[in-house]
Amino acid sequence: MKLTLSKSTLRDFVESDAESIAYHGNNIAIYNNMRDVFPHPYTQEDANNWIARNLEPSNNIILAIEVNGKAIGSIAILPKDDVSRLTAEIGYWIGEEHWGKGIATEAVTAIVDYAFENTDLVRIFGIVFHPNKASAAVLENAGFRFEGTQRSAIFKNKEILDALVYAVVK
Repeated sequence: MKLTLSKSTLRDFVESDAESIAYHGNNIAIYNNMRDVFPHPYTQEDANNWIARNLEPSNNIILAIEVNGKAIGSIAILPKDDVSRLTAEIGYWIGEEHWGKGIATEAVTAIVDYAFENTDLVRIFGIVFHPNKASAAVLENAGFRFEGTQRSAIFKNKEILDALVYAVVK
């Protein structure tokens, strides 16, 4: 799959993305706002393993965010199941040197549009670690609405944080 945008391209991962993903992902500022499954330090081996897992068939939509021919991050739509089967969670990250350029907002908008047009999803939500104001702004700028705060829902770096829930509906 490939979505060509004005600031980036969203596309399937390839094995050769590992070096660039390891470079951009090995950043404590990114780790601090990701789930613990995203390691720090983030090594080439971590990138190789992650890409290999995501090349396997799945209901998830997981794409590289490419700028100037290099994968600088990732974006995903992760469908839920059972009574939440028409809902999915969005997750994304980009390398710090690309922050503040509108790349993430454009990518979120594009993948949400794609998911609503090509799946039966009716709701997509994102969870932002408080105090990650930049990620909250990305979701708001992409049309997501703040739904509420899950108090003390996250334990990251030996600290208890609130989870801010944003969603968009079809």
